[in-house]
Amino acid sequence: MTQEDEQLTHFNQQGEAHMVDIGNKKITKRVAVTEGRILMKDETLQRILAGNNKKGDVLGIARVAGIMASKKTPELIPLCHPLSLTHVEIELQAIHNPPSVYCQTTVATDGKTGVEMEALNATQIALLTIYDMCKAVDKGMVINGVRLLKKSGGKSGDWNADS
Repeated sequence: MTQEDEQLTHFNQQGEAHMVDIGNKKITKRVAVTEGRILMKDETLQRILAGNNKKGDVLGIARVAGIMASKKTPELIPLCHPLSLTHVEIELQAIHNPPSVYCQTTVATDGKTGVEMEALNATQIALLTIYDMCKAVDKGMVINGVRLLKKSGGKSGDWNADS
């Protein structure tokens, strides 16, 4: 790794924040996969699975919220480039021990910069939506483990959390 690779790219030589110039980068297929979970009481998970939450279909609404969040990422994170996303998939899985909902998000684009932030944002907002929809019965829910699992494309190539 060169010294240039180790520098924080969102700061110029004067230490001021700036948006990275991606004008000379090649367009490549870029994919990011993220994960996270929300831990909850067993009764809360049962309500979600039974579909009798007063606010509606918790997992369906969380999935749509996550997709919307991926598209809004540059509006929330100041130095993110606006991207034309080609694919967003959010998988939500009920886990019984411990009671939780696991979220895995895949985001893709054909572009000059990666989609890690879009995938991370989607995962966070999907889980936060579950919290919002269930907080009346379980204020002690905990969101954790949100992380990048893998990414592909671009100059830096592929990266996997487990390697």
